[in-house]
Amino acid sequence: MKPHLALAALFALSPMLPAQTPKSTVPAPAAPAAHLLSNLHDWEKLTVIPTPKGARRDVFDGPTATVDKLHCHITTLNPGEKSGEPSRHKQEEVIVVKEGTLEAHWDGQSKTGGPGSVIFFAAGATTFLRNAGTTPCTYIVVYYYTPLTPKS
Repeated sequence: MKPHLALAALFALSPMLPAQTPKSTVPAPAAPAAHLLSNLHDWEKLTVIPTPKGARRDVFDGPTATVDKLHCHITTLNPGEKSGEPSRHKQEEVIVVKEGTLEAHWDGQSKTGGPGSVIFFAAGATTFLRNAGTTPCTYIVVYYYTPLTPKS
């Protein structure tokens, strides 16, 4: 093929070739997470994730129309196990005991409750939980971040 015909063929076919866009070194900003929508989260359909201390079920995690982040998970602790080492939380946290006996620790204090007990941990509290019973303890954790929650 003569060079000028090859060039003409290339120009004729160029609209059919995929466009080449320059690669950017700056990552695209992440799209904002969709707001959580009203829903029913069926206990029987939640995925059970085994952990070394018991199990966990993730329920939801994301922004809503009124808070920056709303999170819920359900933990089952085996007898004698702790949720973790004491840690200071930036956000408020609400915990509802579903079954078993749960010992709540915050800022040098502790109280124990059974099924139906509700624990509130204030923002800035240093907390941990412990299964104080002889059977597995299951509890529901809800926490949220608002515009007033410290960012660091």
